[in-house]
Amino acid sequence: MLFNSYIFIFVFLPVTLTIFFQIGKYGYHRLAVSWLISASLFFYGWWNPAYLGLIVGSILFNYAMGTLIGKSGNRWSNYVLVFGIVVNLGFLGYFKYANFFIENVNSLFASNYHLKQIGIPLAISFFTFQQIAYLVDSWKGETVGYKFLHYCLFVTFFPQLIAGPIVHHKEMLPQFAKSKVYKLNYENIAVGLSFFILGLFKKVVIADTALNYVTPYFNIATQGNALTFLEGWVAALSYTFQLYFDFSGYSDMAIGLARMFGILLPINFNSPYKANSIIEFWRTWHITLSRFLRDYIYIPLGGNRKGISRRYINLMGTMLLGGLWHGAGWTFVIWGGLHGIYLVINHVWRAIKSKFIRANKYPPLINNNVSWLITFLAVVIAWVFFRAPTLGSAVHVLKAMFGFYGFEFTLGNSISRREVLLFLASCMFIVKLLPNSIELMRLYNPVLERDYAKHDSLFAPFWKPTIIWGLLYVVLSLSSLRMMVIQGYHEFIYRFF
Repeated sequence: MLFNSYIFIFVFLPVTLTIFFQIGKYGYHRLAVSWLISASLFFYGWWNPAYLGLIVGSILFNYAMGTLIGKSGNRWSNYVLVFGIVVNLGFLGYFKYANFFIENVNSLFASNYHLKQIGIPLAISFFTFQQIAYLVDSWKGETVGYKFLHYCLFVTFFPQLIAGPIVHHKEMLPQFAKSKVYKLNYENIAVGLSFFILGLFKKVVIADTALNYVTPYFNIATQGNALTFLEGWVAALSYTFQLYFDFSGYSDMAIGLARMFGILLPINFNSPYKANSIIEFWRTWHITLSRFLRDYIYIPLGGNRKGISRRYINLMGTMLLGGLWHGAGWTFVIWGGLHGIYLVINHVWRAIKSKFIRANKYPPLINNNVSWLITFLAVVIAWVFFRAPTLGSAVHVLKAMFGFYGFEFTLGNSISRREVLLFLASCMFIVKLLPNSIELMRLYNPVLERDYAKHDSLFAPFWKPTIIWGLLYVVLSLSSLRMMVIQGYHEFIYRFF
């Protein structure tokens, strides 16, 4: 089931909310949690009921392992932890990477092994990573006292189940124990609905429109044909904005849906295209994934505690694994490797700058805009590998972007040059100059964090429950529903990661 579908908006969500608060109103909190777990599993199983057993089995296994780690004492807890992590990674590896591994073995050794094509269960990386973090923290003694039903809801809670954020047990489980969560709060409904409408508009009006400019040109590159200079840049920039508004839209809808139930999610998206460095980009893009990679991979590898060279090796290793997390393909590995290289260069440049370059040598306006442009272009180039189905198609797009096929400013596929350039300029205006959703709703503490970074925006209004804002959101809603009729439903890009 998709957030951007009529059955979700007009049936599943209102029914789930109504029954949850009707049960909670009479103090039956366990029953209300059970209802929300059942609804979340129904939401998950809508796509493919066959995978319901996998997520249920994963929940039962990891809760049992966490309990056993807590009770086994120092002598056996290490072994139980390792066993639990290995099983989780094996589970993830089989479904997500087995076919990729067999393909590469066949290519490397000219063999002909065959493995039945394995479908990737929805959101397998998200709920597996959440539970690995739970096991590690159980080993640290930080998960004592959690109820089984609350743990089930922590994993299955439908607003964040499909594409994050990757929530932490410390953030979510204490909230489920609060009695106020089970009482209908009209402010939460208003704030949550506003977030949901903003996210829906981003997804169906902006991201799905960008898709119309992405697919034709990447298809041409995949077929081995040359693109013009303008087609290469339109393909790359359109995907850059499609991914931004698709993922930002999902993040807003997740925050809004959780808020309707009185739950605050952690911030996961904070204007990453305003970043003036790759370091800043990764502090604002998929924030909870960056946090997981830092806390459970980079720091255990040694972080920056074992010298400069080791620090850069750890960075590269972490980003390569982060790339592979996104998908079983060499294009994702290269994307992760590029960002690893970017981060190393960024850290080296900061070290050189602090030692050898006089501070404030250039006016801040010039310095910041040059840094932003370099960062943005580096991100755009890396996104080409993220989107391209093959290395060859990525190379074709990049060669067009860098003028290897000439510098023609023409577009094929009957796409209006004026229309697409106006669309791209509008997207840039929104992501660079306007406040993001969290800044817009800042008076109502929309996320768990209270110290999220503020950005310089062209103007910084804030949402209030007024008639003017209500009319604006009605317009956004009607525009979104109209586009859903015209274009149909498109899946979220991060849905199968």
